[in-house]
Amino acid sequence: MVEYRSFRLLAALPRSFGSAMRPHIDHTVAAMIGEVRNTVPAYGQPLRGIFGKVLVQSVEYAVQHCVDSVGTPEQPHGHWVEFYRRRGRIEFLEGRNLDALQDSATIGARVAWRSMHPAVVAAGVDPGIVSTAAEGIFAYVDELCATAIEGYQSAQSDAEGTVPVRRRRLLELITSAPEGAASSIAELAGGAGWTLPETAALVALERGEDAADFPAELLGDGVLAHLEAPEPHLLTRDPDADLPPLADRLAGWRAAVSPVVPLADAPAALRTARRALRLSTAEVPGPIIWCRDHLAVLWLLAEDFLAAELARRSLDPFASLGEKQRERLSETLLVWLESRGSAPEIAQQLGVHPHTVRNRLRQLEKLFGDRLRDADDRLGIQLALRAQRLMQAQRTPDDR
Repeated sequence: MVEYRSFRLLAALPRSFGSAMRPHIDHTVAAMIGEVRNTVPAYGQPLRGIFGKVLVQSVEYAVQHCVDSVGTPEQPHGHWVEFYRRRGRIEFLEGRNLDALQDSATIGARVAWRSMHPAVVAAGVDPGIVSTAAEGIFAYVDELCATAIEGYQSAQSDAEGTVPVRRRRLLELITSAPEGAASSIAELAGGAGWTLPETAALVALERGEDAADFPAELLGDGVLAHLEAPEPHLLTRDPDADLPPLADRLAGWRAAVSPVVPLADAPAALRTARRALRLSTAEVPGPIIWCRDHLAVLWLLAEDFLAAELARRSLDPFASLGEKQRERLSETLLVWLESRGSAPEIAQQLGVHPHTVRNRLRQLEKLFGDRLRDADDRLGIQLALRAQRLMQAQRTPDDR
């Protein structure tokens, strides 16, 4: 069962806060429906028939009940819980997935707060109360979503109810769930006969063109797997025990193993593992990539925008150079920054003559000047060059 912390937070607010929001309910509902239909493809169809009725009623009831709960400890919530459980069942029966449900709830909360916040501030509500209200409203949305997920899971269990399906569904929920769904995860784990661990690692898988089927028979009972997904993946409590036996059976497959993290961080861990799969095999050889051994590389690749911005700021002296000259000087500068070696040592690494290295270092001195003597500038330049090399290694020949 979901623990409805939001009801307590909303009830503790002064009723004047609810009074400030009440005149704006209709406008807020319309804005939420419009934004959800514009941004979530599953809800982009016309507001007709059962679909339109359910969507409008769901948003109206959410906003009205939220406002009614402000400053009202005696507000009943049983009907609300049953309503959104039924709403989750409808989502399953109409063929939508949990991503659409969660996206619509998150977007709706953001629009609602953006719509009502100016009116609340204009009414002179104390900033401390506004902060508590924001916490309550966003918790309310998380718990609404978790309640709908319970209904979704119930409908799915009725339709498919086998333990393998529940285990696959459990993995899907763990890797995509909002914070408020922790109790739903625990309930589904019980139905799937799987004990929830405190920590786990996520494993992203990539199948080559001629690869045989994944050796699922070697997976222990404690491993959750979704091998039919467009991006197949696993969850393991103990990757050091579960994965080495697979190493000799992964011909044509690649696997990237996230660090072991608290279960609540599973979505981020899976994103990290999938990012690791995009690393060049020259950078990380072997069928199994252990993210814990490449954290700096993964951090550098976490945001293409940030890497590009760092390169723009740190490598701007290269802007006036031709591509070939820029590549040669970049390569030499990175080796020098990483090794701080002599010209002969750098020349040996690059496979060129020491005289060539000395010429390049003199050019770099003219281009960068004092920046090569400043520790912060050197770090920025080194990170930018390293990220640039990693991103170039990931590009296909067509990209290049």
